[in-house]
Amino acid sequence: MRRRIDDFERQTGTTLFTRDVHGTHLTDEGALVVSAVERMEAATFDVLRASDSMANALSGEVRVAVTEGLGTFWLAPRLVEFQQAYPKILVDLHCAMRSADVSRHEADVAIHLSRPSALDIKLVRLGRMHLMFWASEKYIEKHGAPRTAAELIKHRLVLQFADQLAAKESFESFFPGVSERDLLVMKTNVSSANYWAVANGAGIGVFPSYAIALGGKLIPLEVELNRPLDIWLSYHPGSGRIPRVRHMIDWLIEAFSPARFPWFKEEFVHPHEFKDSYMGEPLTQLFGGFSTEEQR
Repeated sequence: MRRRIDDFERQTGTTLFTRDVHGTHLTDEGALVVSAVERMEAATFDVLRASDSMANALSGEVRVAVTEGLGTFWLAPRLVEFQQAYPKILVDLHCAMRSADVSRHEADVAIHLSRPSALDIKLVRLGRMHLMFWASEKYIEKHGAPRTAAELIKHRLVLQFADQLAAKESFESFFPGVSERDLLVMKTNVSSANYWAVANGAGIGVFPSYAIALGGKLIPLEVELNRPLDIWLSYHPGSGRIPRVRHMIDWLIEAFSPARFPWFKEEFVHPHEFKDSYMGEPLTQLFGGFSTEEQR
């Protein structure tokens, strides 16, 4: 890379970097070159999006990036609705905890648990996810159900540590002065492993309030510790003008509608109260196949 930069400097007669014992520093001329390259990159992405829009509007591929838990437990079981409405659109669902940058063409649409910082994108705040403590019937039968934070620290926890979750910060705010080693029996980077460990009695876990819809033996605890996470949707303005992408955006907005799904409301609604405001299909049927009970 350095040889290529040196060649470019010789060809243009411009010094892009100065180098000293403290490292490499971008010159004013170098900053102009970087700005020009960024504009070239943006123009290239615009050309790619334009070529996409000239294809058959309601066929082709839509790339959706989403956090692993929301993708696995919320979107994937529901995407059949979109597929039935638009059978010629191929959905590429990429589930990962790293936040995708739609301004760099990493996805057509992305869903985040922290607000993206890019300026040249469109943002929609979909709703709010509320994290709370859960345990399995098996665990509660053996160890009991804590009802306060003071009782909770006498138990063992299973937690997910991943990008966008700020799990370390959450742990420190929930349990100030307590070491992870004193409470944790397991930590993992993926939601599915986290769910199955807790569902089978490994320890108490933290899940969204909609976890009651996963069926099985998970029981929400009465510990008054919960953490809200805003759910954001991002897309590039150019991508939003492509009909198949626009349909996906509209479907995703509806899929996270707080009016339809009380677990995405601004305020925390306890899972025991969902039946008072949720008018959809029975909760345990939303995720058929995920419950521990159905796996037996």
